[in-house]
Amino acid sequence: MASPKQQRIDPKTVSPKAGSKSSSAAGKNANKNAGAGKNKSGRPGGRPPKAPKIAKATARDWISGARIQTLPLAFAPVALGTAAAYVLPHEEDGAGWHWLRALLCLVVAVSLQIGVNFANDYSDGVRGTDDHRVGPRRLTASGAARPRTVITVAFVWFGIAAVAGLIIVVRSEHWWLLAVGAAAIVAAYFYTGGKRPYGYLGLGEIFVFIFFGLVATAGTTYVLADTVNLESWLAAVAVGLFAVATLMVNNIRDIAQDKIAGKRTLAVRMGNLPSRIFYVVAMLVPFGILGVYTLLYFNAYLVYFVLLAALPACVIVLTGKTPAELILALKLTGLTALLFGIGLALAIAF
Repeated sequence: MASPKQQRIDPKTVSPKAGSKSSSAAGKNANKNAGAGKNKSGRPGGRPPKAPKIAKATARDWISGARIQTLPLAFAPVALGTAAAYVLPHEEDGAGWHWLRALLCLVVAVSLQIGVNFANDYSDGVRGTDDHRVGPRRLTASGAARPRTVITVAFVWFGIAAVAGLIIVVRSEHWWLLAVGAAAIVAAYFYTGGKRPYGYLGLGEIFVFIFFGLVATAGTTYVLADTVNLESWLAAVAVGLFAVATLMVNNIRDIAQDKIAGKRTLAVRMGNLPSRIFYVVAMLVPFGILGVYTLLYFNAYLVYFVLLAALPACVIVLTGKTPAELILALKLTGLTALLFGIGLALAIAF
């Protein structure tokens, strides 16, 4: 291949001083660049001058990554499932009440909830979905923590849930529950993980209703009493709807960003207004179910005071326009689920 012709320069047109200065300046720039190449960042030329330095994740960031506001979805079903088992005929160490099993059920529920939150942080972060989000910063997407570290933490929590579940199975001798536990962990990961996460297909609400409603509540009752009564099934539906509402209000906040990222949540598929109406229905139906308990348990009517938290959440979701308003609604949703679960559990048991 012929080499390109070089431009010919007339030496008479070049100032010796200018050339000297140019050579000197070029030498200085070369030295500076060479020095920059030794930057501590390890990058040739050092860190880009305009690139902001990302603060590493602190303990507070990791606690935020666990998404504490979602933990009522773990406490409420276990409290209700335990109360439903407690009212069944039992002796001190007989069917209906095993405090260790109840505690282990709580460990399983909390660990799965935290695990799925970190797994979601990892998956959405590596996919780039969280690059467009408007809520609190995420560990992976922000660069505050390495993706491998985040997913490792998620699997540690899944491991804790698995160990607690295994102890339950050994003590109860219901070996088929191993399959239920495995399904819960698999479903938790593939919510936003894997090649085709079902959370991106608008199926997330089905998952939370089944596993954080039916399985968590009725499952707790079953491992404590070897049966599931009406109180447990009704409570499972109620708390499952609160879980659906929690996921829905979170996704309503991110509709615009999820559209950009190609995340087809149920909120994206339904649209803005229908999603908000769906949220209100999911929040209020449990209080209709509560009517059944008022016929069976004298103090159950007191749980209607939880509407003081539920109704403002509904109003905010129907009228709110800013992410801050929907984040407040998310917190009120979690508070509603927690107060409903604990309040009704106390009414059933005592």
